Amino acid sequence: MDLKRTQPLARDAMAYVLAGGRGSRLKELTDFRAKPAVYFGGKTRIIDFALSNALNSGIRRMGVATQYKAHSLIRHLQRGWNFLRPERNESFDILPASQRVSETQWYEGTADAVYQNTDIIESYGPEYMVILAGDHIYKMDYEMMLRQHVDQGADVTVGCLEVPRMEATGFGVMHVDGKDRIISFVEKPADPPGIPDKPDYALASMGIYVFRTKFLMDQLRRDAKDPDSSRDFGKDLIPYIVKNGKAVAHRFAKSCVRSSFEREAYWRDVGTVDAYWEANIDLTDVTPELDLYDRDWPIWTYAEIKPPAKFVHDEDGRRGSAVSSLVSGDCIVSGAALKRSLIFTGARINSFSSLEEAVVLPDCFIGRNARLKRVVIDRGVRIPEGLVVGEDPILDAKRFRVSEKGICLITQPMIDRIEA
Repeated sequence: MDLKRTQPLARDAMAYVLAGGRGSRLKELTDFRAKPAVYFGGKTRIIDFALSNALNSGIRRMGVATQYKAHSLIRHLQRGWNFLRPERNESFDILPASQRVSETQWYEGTADAVYQNTDIIESYGPEYMVILAGDHIYKMDYEMMLRQHVDQGADVTVGCLEVPRMEATGFGVMHVDGKDRIISFVEKPADPPGIPDKPDYALASMGIYVFRTKFLMDQLRRDAKDPDSSRDFGKDLIPYIVKNGKAVAHRFAKSCVRSSFEREAYWRDVGTVDAYWEANIDLTDVTPELDLYDRDWPIWTYAEIKPPAKFVHDEDGRRGSAVSSLVSGDCIVSGAALKRSLIFTGARINSFSSLEEAVVLPDCFIGRNARLKRVVIDRGVRIPEGLVVGEDPILDAKRFRVSEKGICLITQPMIDRIEA
């Protein structure tokens, strides 16, 4: 028996999460934090999903490259991911752009964010590198992707989603042969190539790549010498390897982790206000598409020490209640009514108020007699007494950020302007 082959490959892998992007389509939600640091699901941050997938897959070496307004993200990682211990051959490195290569140079692209830290990576000696985007919501066993990479002798394996062909125009699309070897890589094509066994579908890149470490380092050093390169995996490295090496697609459905309650392979890019609101509100369904209660694949995060949620008052018109809602710890619902809403930690929701289809980030204060519908409220916002949102679209658009689908994003500066 080949003992090496029977051991998990994840134990010889390092997960490297690219978490430097702003996520500008989330508008004011990323004014003070990077997209991977945006709150999601009541307790977690977006980046917790990629990191939890790595941990649950058996990977014990991780690095996170940060850049744009990274303090909130770094603070979360220090508080929530500091349990990996070097004495157990584990590591967790936060790698901000720090002018390691040049005194004037930030990370110029996704590939450069790895290249600038090659000495740190090589000091750990991982045999494989799993490169991850830090801004998507999904559950995936990377061991399955590592195994395919080794079994097929690939130079790079690219994680891919099967999406309806004409919905793939906004993605990088893999044109594959009958064995899922990548023939060409097309960035945001007007007419995406179909999959041979599913011509009405296309394979869209998830921004997940597996390499042998030595091969990746050689490619990064080659690319760094190319004056015409934009230092990006999708634009430069992957197309080069497709042309000059062996690139293989890995279909997400093969390694997606599902509980008994999850029917479909779940993956979301919550990169717009509408997508962010929808993914959070979907969690209030009786049987949501994403099962956060799956103990076999927990989503790790910074678990604050907080008291339980509390509901008070029980009289007509002033009853603390929540229907089809998620309410986090340290929330007090004082004579207010919640319906199909998701409330993060530390909210204070006062009497005679009503919230419907509301996503309320941590430490918000909702004044009395407020009526809020189809809203996203940023962290720490103080909603004044009697504020009504979601009933007059014209007035809402004058005061708040209103999305294409009519979701109101509310921040404290917007409230301050109303009260001025």
